[in-house]
Amino acid sequence: MSAECSSYLNADKVLVSGFSCPRAGGDARAVFCCGFQDVKYCCDDPHSFFPYEHSYMWWLSVGALVGLSIAAVVLFAFIITVCVLCYLFISTKPRSKLDTGLSLQMAGKTCC
Repeated sequence: MSAECSSYLNADKVLVSGFSCPRAGGDARAVFCCGFQDVKYCCDDPHSFFPYEHSYMWWLSVGALVGLSIAAVVLFAFIITVCVLCYLFISTKPRSKLDTGLSLQMAGKTCC
């Protein structure tokens, strides 16, 4: 079994001629043509071909950054809310009364 990788333009816009898989001197299990439109190689997984340029992967990264940014803002808002609620709980606590300095004695017992 073998596959033919067609010619393509790489990222530097240089034409790379087509080749067949597996390549001479390469892994004998790499019988499939894999990669992107601007980078092709032989591999052993038939589902590793993405008909997109590398710029497609940047969109995934931008989406991940947007999602992480939203999660960070939500986490920050949660932490601020908890801090404000803790401050309000502590500051609205009734003030403790001052110690009068009287000593406590048990009822019904006399000293000496």
